[in-house]
This record gives sequence, C-alpha cells and structure tokens, in this order.
Amino acid sequence: MNSYKVIEIKKSVFENNDREADRIRKKLKEEKTFLLNLMSSPGAGKTTTLKAVISRLKDEYKIGVMEADIDSDVDAKAIADTGVKSIQLHTGGMCHLDAGMTEQGLNELGTDELDFVVLENVGNLVCPAEFDTGASKNAMILSVPEGDDKPLKYPLMFTVCDAVIVNKIDTKSVFDFDDEAVIKRVKKLNKNAEIFFISAKTGEGVDELCEWLKKQTDEWIK
Repeated sequence: MNSYKVIEIKKSVFENNDREADRIRKKLKEEKTFLLNLMSSPGAGKTTTLKAVISRLKDEYKIGVMEADIDSDVDAKAIADTGVKSIQLHTGGMCHLDAGMTEQGLNELGTDELDFVVLENVGNLVCPAEFDTGASKNAMILSVPEGDDKPLKYPLMFTVCDAVIVNKIDTKSVFDFDDEAVIKRVKKLNKNAEIFFISAKTGEGVDELCEWLKKQTDEWIK
C-alpha cells in the first residue's frame, strides 16, 4: 500500500511572481523609468562595470542603483561615491531577488525622478535567473577568469539575458579564453542576445556597452 500521494502541479510555481513582475514593468513604463537587472557570479565585476557606466551616463540620465546582497553595504557605498542615488538591499540569506523584493527596493529608492535604475542582483548564476524581477531588460557579466564554458554550465542565465557582458578582457594573456566559443555558445541558447567584450578596469569596450544602454533607455522612456 502506497503511503504517499502524487500531486500534479498544473501551474508554474513562479506564476504569482511573474504576474507581479509584469505589473511592475507596466508601472515603470508609465513612469518612464528604465530598470536594468544586472547579474553575475561573485567577483565578475558588477560594481566596477556599473561605476564605469555611471561615469559615462550620469550627465545624460538621472540614475539610481539598488545593490542587493546577503549582507554588507560595501557596494552601496562604492556606488554612492559616484554621486548617484544608491540603496542597499539585504536579502536575509536568500540568493536572489524576486518581483516583490524588487518592488520594495524601488519604493525605498523612489523612481519618480529617475530615468535609469540598475538592480545589481545577488552574485549567483543560478537563482537570479529563475525569478523575473520586473526589469525592463536583463544583463549578465561573465568575466574572463571564469572561463568560456559558463554558457554550457548555466544555460538559463544566458537564455534570459538581453545582454551578455564579457568583462576583464585585459586578463586574456593570463587565462585560456575563447571569444568565438563564447559567442557560439551564447547564440545557440539565445540568438537575440547582445554580446559586449569589455574591461571595466581599463575602459575598453565600455562606450559600446553604454551606447546599447542608452538606446534601450531612450526607447523605454520615450
């Protein structure tokens, strides 16, 4: 005699989150505020890349940043030093943000006078890819030291992102990294993904990334 029940799940466990994310997106569109969800593994260079972007765009857009982390406020302080509005979100041990948590952050940040908001998600290539935050666009950073095989190991992350930013290209002389292999692997998962090769440290390629961000922001807020 079986001592358990088999329960068929007919609806996605993410259905409520997806519905809330759609509502957030609609509200942001009405408010003419562009929200970028920026993801990566720890140490890929999210904050450094963000600082490089801010330095180039802060005279054109009113920018706000939400820094998400399990603990600490190191990144929020670093972003605040650039002169833009910045808040720190502590997830209480959770390895991602969902739509509800993102909305709490947006309410605290205040988007009434902001054109361009960045959610720097928790450093993780798994959980953040599973939850729609309500962002206008998703982007992720893959750093050269991590290797060119990450699209094979974490396919969902590369599938949900509108832009893949390959950072730390100034370290290619040290690491075995194949640009063409990354492009091929990403495009196989997501043919519409834009791919940028940059060095947030030296500034190489950052202007091209900023042009893409400007285009996305302008189309969203027009």
